[in-house]
Amino acid sequence: MSYFKVVRRLCGLAGGSAVLVAAAAVYAESRDSFGEKSGEQRTRRWGAIGSLYAAQKWRAGTDETEPRKGRWDSNWDRREPAYQTNGKKRGTDANDTELFVENKKPKATRHILLIRHSQYNLNGHSDKDRTLTGLGQEQAELTGQRLATLGLKYDVLIHSSMTRAVETANIISKYIPGVQKVSCDLLREGAPIEPDPPINHWKPDSVQYYEDGARIEAAFRRYIHRAETNQLEDTYEIIICHANVIRYFVCRALQFPSEGWLRMGLNHGSITWLTIRPSGRVTLRTLGDSGFMPAEKVTRS
Repeated sequence: MSYFKVVRRLCGLAGGSAVLVAAAAVYAESRDSFGEKSGEQRTRRWGAIGSLYAAQKWRAGTDETEPRKGRWDSNWDRREPAYQTNGKKRGTDANDTELFVENKKPKATRHILLIRHSQYNLNGHSDKDRTLTGLGQEQAELTGQRLATLGLKYDVLIHSSMTRAVETANIISKYIPGVQKVSCDLLREGAPIEPDPPINHWKPDSVQYYEDGARIEAAFRRYIHRAETNQLEDTYEIIICHANVIRYFVCRALQFPSEGWLRMGLNHGSITWLTIRPSGRVTLRTLGDSGFMPAEKVTRS
């Protein structure tokens, strides 16, 4: 990519003319003074526009100017039809390589609405004591009303087995009558993976990451994937659980670094909406939406 194309990307096509002029002057001077000299000398010359140089150096220790391109793994949920065979042999090709019958392709889209439980009593000594506060009950009512007004045909309501999630689910279910409720231990709160960067006020023992991480990853594999091939209609599924679980799910589903989960914040009763297409493509439609609540009802911790 040419030098000026890179600078245009950094500055924007509009309003970047002044920076382009300055960059051009430095670029011309550096060529006259240094020619094709070492990267270290070019680094010193770029010091005149330090921010541009920092943005140029996408990969530490190299002079490459192209950003690292992450590649989407289309078989992230191990349900990509091209990789499935049903174990049935179809024959062999010209090189005597065995061929197999492929599975049918999925046709439906899954919509997964991840809801954080409402505010609860932090002073409880055990899970059964950590019940919803009065405000938490109001938040659950508001979330239930929001789900009802969306006018979607919900297929199932799955919730964590922890008290605060159960109570939130019970209140929300009043607004979507007839939707089956299912409790799941895999969705309980925990420490999915050591966060990066770390935080000082929350440092679980490594064994907690080891145990909780495996459980939360198992929950991800159970609930976050493309539709099965026998699913003919789109589905809308509600999962009521916890902030750590939801944030980890989002990172995994979007194929972002999982250790970045703690960089997100989620309000109580908020809605995070993932859409998974038959192709396996994942879209994050909303993250922690709580705009349907009055400002004085919004809480996070």
